[in-house]
Amino acid sequence: MPSISALESLPPSDVHDKDAACGKTTKKRYPTKREVLAVIPEECFERSLIRSSLSLFLSLAMTVGSGALAYAFIPLTWAWLPAWIAYALVAGTAGTGCWVVAHECGHRAFAKYNWLQDAIGYCLHSGLLVPYFSWQRSHAVHHARTNHLDLDETHVPLRDTTPGGEAWLRWQEAFGDEAFAIVVIVLRFLVGWPLYLLTGVTGGPTRGMTNHFWPGWPFSAALFPGEWRRKVWLSDIGVVVMLGLLGWWTYSAGFLPVLAVYVGPYLVVNVWLVLYTWLQHTDVDVPHFDDEEWTWIKGAFMSVDRPYGGVLDFMHHHIGSTHVAHHIDARIPHYHAVKATRALQENFPDLYRHDPTPIPKALWRVATRCQVVSKGAEGWTFARTNCPAHRDDRHPLNGGVMPKR
Repeated sequence: MPSISALESLPPSDVHDKDAACGKTTKKRYPTKREVLAVIPEECFERSLIRSSLSLFLSLAMTVGSGALAYAFIPLTWAWLPAWIAYALVAGTAGTGCWVVAHECGHRAFAKYNWLQDAIGYCLHSGLLVPYFSWQRSHAVHHARTNHLDLDETHVPLRDTTPGGEAWLRWQEAFGDEAFAIVVIVLRFLVGWPLYLLTGVTGGPTRGMTNHFWPGWPFSAALFPGEWRRKVWLSDIGVVVMLGLLGWWTYSAGFLPVLAVYVGPYLVVNVWLVLYTWLQHTDVDVPHFDDEEWTWIKGAFMSVDRPYGGVLDFMHHHIGSTHVAHHIDARIPHYHAVKATRALQENFPDLYRHDPTPIPKALWRVATRCQVVSKGAEGWTFARTNCPAHRDDRHPLNGGVMPKR
């Protein structure tokens, strides 16, 4: 079976591309992956079990600790609902750090020992009802085909030339941009992640309807070939065990403690996950590509770093502010990602993307303006945004400056 790193890194090539301005074409040279990796300091690829374990301990301590304190000191009454909501926000935000540590394990960025990484990632993701190996496979496909309109696995937009895209635009026009954006945000945050795991919604259309728990009929098995099908079943065991523990807890203590202590933070973790993945590869100036235009290196540079602030960067291990470097090589540990990001920014200023827009404003822009893509001069860009007249000149995505840390 090919390794995870091999799955994520298809052979790149030098390409000449069109400029993003309407009606204007200029040649743009994309470097090879070898050229990009050459500018990243060698120490950025060194994995420290001690540093990775410290990140794991901090995330676990904040998550479990907040749950234990809430269970011990917050009464389970409706009068204390605001306190339980606040707890869910805190514990879910801390729990996202655990999700990110498992994510690093899946990429082989946690340690040098694959068995240890898989054991840690499996336990963490199972605790969050995520099928670890199934996700590892689909996420590797996302890294191998980033922003490919047919083969990517993360927030793949509809084309305006398809019946689905045409219908989506009609619904947006009927609701109005703002109302439609609210509906989209609520649905993605509440059910987007479970629906992706269960049906492959927002994944690439080529593989059809997929299921991360059942790699066969009536779902497409294309996402999990060969040995990966066995790993899907292995992933299911972890999730079933976690559901069993939750069921035992419900039987012993009632549903209300489970709802307050586990379900609330679980939903918040899912919101963070959708927010990060949605904004990492989607914006008005971030194109997607069909098979004729797509290359690996072009897709990797369609990632966007955003300003989540020091607290969230600490709790979430820089998952949102160093995502470009993560797509260049996912084996770079989070504690080296800032240095790697600096190197990319300095050596490829015309390709590196950093958007300084505050996250709430960026989310609203993406939700209102980034629904369906149409063919542009460079790839496929979101309808009504592929001409300069429709762009926000204050949105310096391409060549944006990463703030000093």
